Amino acid sequence: MAALLLWAMGLLAAVSQLHRGPTEQITLLPSQDGKPSAVIITTAGKDTVLDKPYQTAAVDSRGAVTTTGDSADTRNRYGALLEALPQRAAVFIVYFITDTDSLTPESAAQLAEIRSQLAARPAPEIIVIGHTDTVAKREYNDALSLRRAQTVKRILVEAGIAENQIEVQARGERELLVPTADGVDEPRNRRVEIRVR
Repeated sequence: MAALLLWAMGLLAAVSQLHRGPTEQITLLPSQDGKPSAVIITTAGKDTVLDKPYQTAAVDSRGAVTTTGDSADTRNRYGALLEALPQRAAVFIVYFITDTDSLTPESAAQLAEIRSQLAARPAPEIIVIGHTDTVAKREYNDALSLRRAQTVKRILVEAGIAENQIEVQARGERELLVPTADGVDEPRNRRVEIRVR
């Protein structure tokens, strides 16, 4: 009788294990920069690819995978957790007049929007990165890109951002937005990137 009771308890445990639901659940969130991303889940010798935002894979105790792709369901189940995630990083780009640290009129007009977005963040970490085109010599461009970054930092500090929250970097002509040969006056390379976390 004791052996039969042990066998029945073992059977109940095995059945309940099968009906417990997934042992693991993986959900692919949208990438912060909006670029496509994916994750591969390998179980029981099979690969399952999640490549759409909010797509979810449930892995059961035998390694079987089922997928769903419902963003509304994910938001309903994990809304509080999603709200607690840090605010997404943002990148703003402003452009400069040739051979100066003066913003173009279009970029100067854009500063009000940038300031309001920065003000909406409780404690932003800001990296201001200066760039140039390839018209001048490298040493000159290094100094010019630093002046451009410092100009943007000064503008942000005047707008009320704490100076210690802003880091300044200068790249000169090393990271061209539009690849060009030496000596090319390319307006999109004369820029400062404002990266905010």
